[in-house]
Amino acid sequence: MGPSVLPTWLQTRYRKNVYLFIYYLIQFCGHSWILTNMTARFFSFGKDSMVDTFYAIGLVMRVCQSISLLELLHIYIGIESNHLFPRFLQLTERVVILFGVITSQEEIQEKYVVCVLFIFWNLLDMVRYTYSMLSVIGISYAVLTWLSQTLWMPIYPLCVLAEAFTIYQSLPYFESFGANSTVLPLDISTCFPYVLKLYLLVLFIGMYFTYSHLYTERKDVLRVISAKQKKM
Repeated sequence: MGPSVLPTWLQTRYRKNVYLFIYYLIQFCGHSWILTNMTARFFSFGKDSMVDTFYAIGLVMRVCQSISLLELLHIYIGIESNHLFPRFLQLTERVVILFGVITSQEEIQEKYVVCVLFIFWNLLDMVRYTYSMLSVIGISYAVLTWLSQTLWMPIYPLCVLAEAFTIYQSLPYFESFGANSTVLPLDISTCFPYVLKLYLLVLFIGMYFTYSHLYTERKDVLRVISAKQKKM
């Protein structure tokens, strides 16, 4: 039975699920390509591949992260069930690091930490988007559910540490070249390096709130899965 003969509310739900499935599929394909490309390059060129990671996959990484901003809209209008503030914190972290720090400084693009950070990001996103994509069409695997709700526990703090180290390594370059300085009203000049130093504090505070939210969400999801298994 096609969507045209369904009740209006079912048609709306059908369109929403189709849209979300396509969105998750695009993100999954993008992050899978990035991780596959990085893995193939590492086995082909060894450690030398880590230096030019950004040049090889930077464009696709920026596209995927730019598209991910749609998730804030998804949550706001109610087509995706999640909390807005924790997701906002996560996306802000990546936007600041990827566009504000890495993309704007060529010297940082060649650092090993960029490769490590991209590996962490893509591991988390591949699992998350696979789980979300299958959930939209009603497919659930206990192992995948557990992995999506557990993998972030060791990797997310490592992501934050890698992001902080990336900022730390970028500071001398921003300070030397005076890049990205802005002039605020009332003749108060604020340089980007000082903003980044302040953001380091915000980064770890945000990690606490995000980690707490994800941990609570994990307990709720695994509790539901456990209850369903007991009924079976």
